[in-house]
Amino acid sequence: MVRRPLQHALDEIRFGPTRTLNLRASLPSAADAVKRTESWLRTKQVEGAREVLVITGRGNQSHAGVPVVREAVRRLLHLLSTRGVVLDHGEHSPGSFAVRLAPVTGARTSRTPGGDRSEPLPPIGPPTLDGLSETTRQQLRKLAATALDALGVRDPSPSFVHDEMVRQCAELASAIPPGTSAAEREERLADAIRRALRFFQDDIR
Repeated sequence: MVRRPLQHALDEIRFGPTRTLNLRASLPSAADAVKRTESWLRTKQVEGAREVLVITGRGNQSHAGVPVVREAVRRLLHLLSTRGVVLDHGEHSPGSFAVRLAPVTGARTSRTPGGDRSEPLPPIGPPTLDGLSETTRQQLRKLAATALDALGVRDPSPSFVHDEMVRQCAELASAIPPGTSAAEREERLADAIRRALRFFQDDIR
């Protein structure tokens, strides 16, 4: 029987098979890797896992030796860190990432001046896409396409782009204070979209 390397044995003790996603074993495309990884991480977050391992491989068999899957997953982890899924992550090995998941937070609650908790605050719903101006919708569509491209998703379907638009809209709108008028909410959302686009453009350079 061939003895497994010490690092593999230590990983099995630290993470175990239920907290390890081995993408390398199935050799997925970058787009498939992103979809599988996000779905798996969100599931593990709901299950209460604190730390997980995502194995991407080094990309030695990729075209021109470019680690496409590894880079797509790395970008996804950065993105999910802004969405309350990933707390932090780091390179565990040249072909894997150790990921700490953010806890699933309960409903936000308000506090009285004395510090006592009162009734939970109602969730703040993002503006619906139907209520946005055509200009804002176009910018949001551009942001969604840019984000998917950065994750390695090529030629996404219209429904996939729409889902990403909804996710981006919900994420950006969550930072808008409650009580803001509809017109000001859209203005702030449009400004957040512009800043997000600049972020991706600066990241590409």
